[in-house]
Amino acid sequence: MFPIRDHNPSGRTPVVTYALISANILIFIGTWGITESPYAFHAFYERYALIPARPYPWSFLTSMFLHGGILHLLGNMLFLWIFGDNLEDEMGHGGFALFYVACGVAAGIVHVALSFGSPVPTVGASGAIAGVMGGYLLLFPRARVDILLIFIIFFRIFTVPAWLMLAIWFGLQLMGAAASDPTTGGIAYWAHAGGFVMGVVFTLPLWLRRGGPAFWQRTHGLPPHPAARVRRSDVPSVSRNKRHSRIPRVRRRRE
Repeated sequence: MFPIRDHNPSGRTPVVTYALISANILIFIGTWGITESPYAFHAFYERYALIPARPYPWSFLTSMFLHGGILHLLGNMLFLWIFGDNLEDEMGHGGFALFYVACGVAAGIVHVALSFGSPVPTVGASGAIAGVMGGYLLLFPRARVDILLIFIIFFRIFTVPAWLMLAIWFGLQLMGAAASDPTTGGIAYWAHAGGFVMGVVFTLPLWLRRGGPAFWQRTHGLPPHPAARVRRSDVPSVSRNKRHSRIPRVRRRRE
């Protein structure tokens, strides 16, 4: 289960979100050749990945722009593309950039604190993006999100409120953290959970300035601009064993 789009593309161009996606992709491409040399690969990760046993101050930032593989990169960028634009719209470009970095650094601190002594390098934008998801939950809990559910040969698109999708995601991170040993590698569940919580905390002042619960009443828990039109007539099909699922295409509304 993973999200494929929300129904409220931002009201203005999310230049910081696009810049972050571009930076992650370009850095991934630029460091691709390092994997061909085990010595260079080890030296690079030793210096720029976040290693809980010996974290360099700058590695809390640099590790946010490194990824362990193409699927790791694409998954993170998909989540950033879906949830980042509306948050940037509400926070402003500069505010969102600072928020993103702060969430990533905070997620790294939580990971180091709960994986202290681990020699396993940690990379990825997941902690920062988890913060974006936490902020999105606070500001837009009733935003509609399309999720793709894949179960063996079963493909189905569901539209669910953001609070449900994000609550399930957060619960899975807590379950994963409880069941795993952070000192042996794998997924940095505590970084995800910590980034998510800090995203809520960092967004709380903005939510209160907007009126807190009154902001929800004014916006009905949705991004405060018109939802995009959803057209089902010109949508490609996803099929398996002759069963078809129509996937709605969400278009940006021009005002």
